[in-house]
Amino acid sequence: MHGPTDDTIDEQGPLDTHAARLSLLDSAAQAAGLGTFRWDLATGSLQWDATLLEAFGYDEESFSGTIGAFDARLHPGDVASVSAALESAISACGVYQAEFRVLQPDGTVRWLAARGRALAGPSGQAAHLIGVTTDTTVLRERDLQVQQILEDMSTGYFWLDADWRFGYVNAEAELILASTRADLLGGVIWDLFPAAVGTPFEEHYRGAARTGEPRVFDAYYPAPLDAWYEVRADPERGGVAVYFTDVTERHRALEHAERGRARSDLLARVAGVLADAVEPVQALDAVLPHLVPEVADFAIASLLEEGPGPWRSRLHDVAARHADPDQQPVLDEYRALRVPALSRTSLVAEVLTTSHPAMRYGAPSLEDIVHPGPVRDLLGRLAPETLMVLPLRGRGHTRGVVTLARGADREGFTDDDVTALRDVTAQMGLALDNAHLHTARRDLAEELQRSLLTELPEPDHLQLVARYVPASTGTQIGGDWYDAFLLRDGCTCLVIGDVTGHDLQAAVKMAQIRNVLRGGAHAVVQPPAAILSAFDWAAQDLAIGGFSTAVLARLEQPPELVAQGSRVLRWSNAGHLPPLLVQPDGRAELLRRPSDLLLGLRKHTERHDHTVVVEPGATILLYTDGLVERRGERLHVSLERLRTCCERLANLPLEEFCDAVVAELAPSHDDDVAMLAVRAFPQDEPRPPEAGPEHLPGEQPEW
Repeated sequence: MHGPTDDTIDEQGPLDTHAARLSLLDSAAQAAGLGTFRWDLATGSLQWDATLLEAFGYDEESFSGTIGAFDARLHPGDVASVSAALESAISACGVYQAEFRVLQPDGTVRWLAARGRALAGPSGQAAHLIGVTTDTTVLRERDLQVQQILEDMSTGYFWLDADWRFGYVNAEAELILASTRADLLGGVIWDLFPAAVGTPFEEHYRGAARTGEPRVFDAYYPAPLDAWYEVRADPERGGVAVYFTDVTERHRALEHAERGRARSDLLARVAGVLADAVEPVQALDAVLPHLVPEVADFAIASLLEEGPGPWRSRLHDVAARHADPDQQPVLDEYRALRVPALSRTSLVAEVLTTSHPAMRYGAPSLEDIVHPGPVRDLLGRLAPETLMVLPLRGRGHTRGVVTLARGADREGFTDDDVTALRDVTAQMGLALDNAHLHTARRDLAEELQRSLLTELPEPDHLQLVARYVPASTGTQIGGDWYDAFLLRDGCTCLVIGDVTGHDLQAAVKMAQIRNVLRGGAHAVVQPPAAILSAFDWAAQDLAIGGFSTAVLARLEQPPELVAQGSRVLRWSNAGHLPPLLVQPDGRAELLRRPSDLLLGLRKHTERHDHTVVVEPGATILLYTDGLVERRGERLHVSLERLRTCCERLANLPLEEFCDAVVAELAPSHDDDVAMLAVRAFPQDEPRPPEAGPEHLPGEQPEW
């Protein structure tokens, strides 16, 4: 136990007599509450004050005043260390320092810390040993309690001194560090655990010692420990106390959860792009950015055509992506040449044979992948270290494959990677299957719809041009239609319409509506409103069950207009967009008139006719909403755009006029577009060549 008397004993100063020293010692001891001792080495006389007598369990009568009294109460376990300390001090006339246990008569054990000095006599040899003692029992008990707590802790603990040497290690730390105290105590942490150098362990331990502030962190120590630790480093007793626990399982659980979340995110992103892709190539091209570079350094997506023949003749690499833009041209060239050069031992051949994923690690032999030649050279430049090929399986069919590669600076595919990629490619396979079915359905609907669209008649001095453009997404086919035919009274009938719904069923309904209207208009010579009203009755009686917007129009030429060559357009509008009239001078006018209910809504619909004079050289345009409407835009804005566009293009021949209008107003074909245009020519001039020969569809021309 250190006290103010220690320096008094160690630093002799001017005190050069025993009496002075003893007096000074007594004064200091009384002031500090310490016990004092004086041992005359020549006579063997030992003097203790009352404090020391009480500590050893003596009184003045029972104390013999010799070193034997000291030895009698000294704990046997401390005899050797105390004797060595005494002999060292006496032989060198130096400092005496010891901590030992005292066995009192009642069995009580007390800890004492002694510090003194051997004083030389006239001969120069040690003549006296004087010093003080401190009762450290309470401190020792506290230390033992702390030590027991540290030993019982389920948390690892060690203490590093100022030189980064292990000064204490508890039992749990021995288990966690897989080392014994004998191996650790006295050793420098950076020597015993060199992998900690330059890591968060060193950073935070030194930071705690430098700043005096605790540090709490998680860090990983590599093999042989191969574990994650949660650590608290506290400055303590001039060194650093470290509390730590092994949290590897927690980190693994978090990593597993993170991998699961990442896999779910990947699947969600892939599902999102596949939901918007209806073309197979578009679907594969949209997925690759989500695989590269997140999953692979480069990827190639391939489609497998249905039908007989070897897979090499049916497989087409349709998309490729590389994480390094500088390598993208190399990959594109490799993709363009790869399939014919694939060997029978390639992973692609294996997957197409087995329909199971296949993988190769460690710089796979290029000879096992492609035949010698430029393709192998290109693959060598791409330098795959790990290759994996997965089938794209639909409903009972392999629709294609995906080839994924990682380079040498990236680990191979893990089991978690394979699991995630199986899920992704399963989504892709189903999307390709759906796209295949969707394409077949769309082609069927489009073929049906085109087969039902009218071959245009070529009436005298009138030119008719029609355009039908299916939606580019393939999801809007079936509703838009047009018709044109000659009536018994010589008038030309024009029809444009849009059936509610956009699917194969809508195409069927369109065919029914078209045929009923055509039959009614041809059989009964009536104004358009009357024909549409008759259709309302027929739709109910024949259970057509579909609703449609429509404009039914007749181009008539009453006797009073024959001389000037003018005509009358008479029409009725069933909830459709207004016709557009382009005058001979190029001015365009939307024929906005009140419209009536959609066709087929109810039997008793009152419908109305409207008329306008059509001069020679004028153009009439009927159209569906796919030509003009834009999402989020008001209809009057869309119609005004149509009007100004037609004014600007009015001087074009009618075929070019129609093409230009579609190209300008509906370039993306987000919806079906049906359009029917009629241009009137002067009747006092020869029939222009662009109007075509004068005959009805299906009639044999006269020679």
